[in-house]
Amino acid sequence: MAAWDILVDRKDLRRIEVRPAPDPAPLGEGEARLEVERFALTANNITYGIIGDSFGYWKFFPAAEGLGRIPVWGFAKVVESNAAEVPVGLRLFGYLPMSTHFVARLTKGRHGYVDAAAHRAELPPTYNAYAEAPADAVDDHRALLRPLFMTSWLLDDFLSEDAGMTSLVLSSGSSKTAMGLASLTRKRGVEVIGLTSPGNAGKLAAFGLYDRVATYDELAGLTTRGQAVYVDFAGNPQVTRAVHEALGAHLTRSLIVGVTHWQDGGEAGDLPGPTPTLFFAPDQIRKRSAEWGPAELEARFDKALRAFVTEADWLSLAHHTGPDALMATYAEILEGRARPDEGHIIRPA
Repeated sequence: MAAWDILVDRKDLRRIEVRPAPDPAPLGEGEARLEVERFALTANNITYGIIGDSFGYWKFFPAAEGLGRIPVWGFAKVVESNAAEVPVGLRLFGYLPMSTHFVARLTKGRHGYVDAAAHRAELPPTYNAYAEAPADAVDDHRALLRPLFMTSWLLDDFLSEDAGMTSLVLSSGSSKTAMGLASLTRKRGVEVIGLTSPGNAGKLAAFGLYDRVATYDELAGLTTRGQAVYVDFAGNPQVTRAVHEALGAHLTRSLIVGVTHWQDGGEAGDLPGPTPTLFFAPDQIRKRSAEWGPAELEARFDKALRAFVTEADWLSLAHHTGPDALMATYAEILEGRARPDEGHIIRPA
């Protein structure tokens, strides 16, 4: 296939273009060239772009000054190799660019492969890891849900240690990560309330993932049945303030995870109740890897993911091929027009 890259303006994510990739350079010692097979595109990827400078997401796949390559999660196959223990034909799952090809300096470890390129050395290990990935019937769901549901699962694990929590309130309740968290946390007997726009409320309630669904214009009357935790996937300061004010002393913890409502920007300012703190999934991975071991962590997560896929009969997959379809889908997600019951899978060709 003709090689191309999708580039965005790092200061204006609406400005996106497809460019022919440069002619491939000879591989250096330890490098492999991978062809991208498929990946998922979600609001999570928009978050990578929005906080790319502060969290280093632009550094994974460098681009020309002022431009960026937004990372995605999916499958790729080695098509050329100058690396020991990295055979041509090896299929991997991990962090990819929105491109047809990319080069990685792969080394094999006990639990898969790692991109040991110098420009990625100081970045979180979670994003540098690539797992060997033989074909599986749930590959599309893995591409879509593994990164999102991993965050859901780690959040639920983190919150399971909060013995006082009886209610959980989630903004952007129609996001896949919020829905995954709702599914897990309700199984522990916690009341889960999803916040969403009026247009999504009816459909979201029908999924059966939440005890209650409330719209953003109903927040003044929001109540919980006891001590509550708020998890913010929206990044809308007005919503955060409204939740804090409505719940008052019942709110014991406020966590920041995503920024699906990126257009609303800004800061919430001084808030009543707990100070919002960032939940960074790699920190919880490091904690549980140390306590359980990486293999046990992966086994527990895989079991939970497959159970969620089986239960998620409300979820449909939309498949798109080529750069034009990719850019159109990107625009839909960027502007908040993606349907909550649909996941988008992209194939470069």
